[in-house]
Amino acid sequence: MTTRHVVVIGGGYAGLTAALRVSRSHRVTLIDATGTFTERIRLHERVAGLTGRPGTPATSVPLAELVAGRPITTVTARVTALAPGRRTVGTHDGREFTYDSLVYALGSRTDTSRVPGANEHAYTLEHAAELNGRLLDGRGVAVVGGGLTGVEVAAELAEAGGGASPVTLVTGGEPAPGLSAKGRAHVTATLERLGARVRAGTRVTAVHAGGLSTDAGEIAAGAVLWTASFAVPTLAADAGLAVDGRGRALVDAALRSVSHPDVYVVGDAARVEVPGVGELRMACATAMPAGAHAAGAMEEAARGAEPTPFRFRFLGQCVGLGRTDGVIQLVRADDSPYGPVVTGRAAARFNEWVNRYPLFSLRGERRRPGSYRWAKSRASGRTAPGTAAPADARPGS
Repeated sequence: MTTRHVVVIGGGYAGLTAALRVSRSHRVTLIDATGTFTERIRLHERVAGLTGRPGTPATSVPLAELVAGRPITTVTARVTALAPGRRTVGTHDGREFTYDSLVYALGSRTDTSRVPGANEHAYTLEHAAELNGRLLDGRGVAVVGGGLTGVEVAAELAEAGGGASPVTLVTGGEPAPGLSAKGRAHVTATLERLGARVRAGTRVTAVHAGGLSTDAGEIAAGAVLWTASFAVPTLAADAGLAVDGRGRALVDAALRSVSHPDVYVVGDAARVEVPGVGELRMACATAMPAGAHAAGAMEEAARGAEPTPFRFRFLGQCVGLGRTDGVIQLVRADDSPYGPVVTGRAAARFNEWVNRYPLFSLRGERRRPGSYRWAKSRASGRTAPGTAAPADARPGS
């Protein structure tokens, strides 16, 4: 097998997994804007001031530490140009990198562009360091978005504030819509027990210095934390890769760009559809398997073989509700909930184990590339790129 130069752009869950795994066979350059791996699944804990204490997990780890001993060169720079026709990547400081294969893993960011005033007046979890401690000053916090991210940060803030700083969760539907009815009921009851006010079925129409305007009236808040939607960088579309209406790259069954097969797109930046499962949601749980698969697919291509289709299935959803409560929900392959739920301290302990697993797995990949494993769907034929795959029930949230 010919050794290739693989350039990975983006050092998050997907990109770092791919870089570590493919480094067993190829030379890798990993380019990231910060030079740091950020545990996005723990940013809500950082906002609440729970990280950085003795014995608590860190939210950020230098990439150089996580790739030490592997044939990986880390570059701290912001990618500003991609020329797939010439197989080059350009960075903000004028450097240019040539690749044989590219892993595009730039992820996603919180989207504050859809509601007037959100850009100017709302914080996001990307501002976790700035937010740490500021939101507990007694003026009240409005958390917008009822997905698992919004639920977890609202619970952490309410528990950390102990009622001294009012927390309101505002969502257009109901909190944690991907859980079963019993799971959703427990989420709402626990938030209210912790002192958070839940404003379900409430659509935000504007964000301003004093809080929110909604279709149900004004909500006063000293700070607004936005978790309602996510967007991907425009670099893929700007470079001419085929993308969907949200700017996510369209990929084939092996996670290669349908327009540029020497570019593998993994994580939130890709629209991935798995037969029998459906379109995968943005999550650490989907990003790491995609990164690992892309690394294997590149090795197969380097041997002259047709890359294996990506296989993945969901097993469960975990949501933390402060330090001593949570919900563990079993799900079908397509992420639809079924069966009983686990709540309380047992759920909190299991959720903490799940949150520790990604970094544990990445360190394992550094020591022994190929060691990371994930739940896989049944093998089946390929589906046409960009078409919906059949699902057992509703699509995953």
